[in-house]
Amino acid sequence: MPQAPITVALVDDYDVVLLGVAKIIDQYRDRVIIAEIDTNQPLRDTVDVVLYDAFAQPESDREEIGVLIRSPCARKVIVYTWNFHPELVESAQRQGVHGYLSKALPAREFIAAIEAVHAGEIVISDPPGRARPVTGLDWPGRGEGLTERESEILALITQGHSNAEVSSRTFLSPNTVKSYIRAIYRKIDVSSRTQAVLWGVDNGFSPDHRRIDHWRGGP
Repeated sequence: MPQAPITVALVDDYDVVLLGVAKIIDQYRDRVIIAEIDTNQPLRDTVDVVLYDAFAQPESDREEIGVLIRSPCARKVIVYTWNFHPELVESAQRQGVHGYLSKALPAREFIAAIEAVHAGEIVISDPPGRARPVTGLDWPGRGEGLTERESEILALITQGHSNAEVSSRTFLSPNTVKSYIRAIYRKIDVSSRTQAVLWGVDNGFSPDHRRIDHWRGGP
């Protein structure tokens, strides 16, 4: 008998991020199928794998990962991120995640990693270095030329976090955060933090709050 596709729930605070991931997975729907997409909503369906996209999430708080690990609806939990700071990876493993995957993985390797986790393996990607994200990913501000890291920092600023808090949450040095902020200001043509926040609010950098059930005919 053919094996049923692995059911996956996508979790993040931003629709545009999750929809980009969903489009990648959808190319392999004979192997992996999306059951639901949750933005700031608790899991509803029991799924084989929860894929937690760490874009603009308070990773250093670790709260969301723990909630997913403890959820009876999540058989396996994978973190999907560019941030491979050793403390983050170790913390995620201590909490019991089954995978910590890089956004630099090619799509076929990404799907293979989900399948390996479903089969019972613990999969930790190599740090991504300067590799670009897999084709098809999306994030707020991409159309304006913002990289995913720049967009994540702008999202945290839009949420009201200080430079010190952004540094703590992203595990970037304060000077690196300042460099990113200067680059962000140039790309969105603003000159102050207030202008940047207003631009962020108007351009999709505020977290979403909804669920998409049974995306494209999922279970």
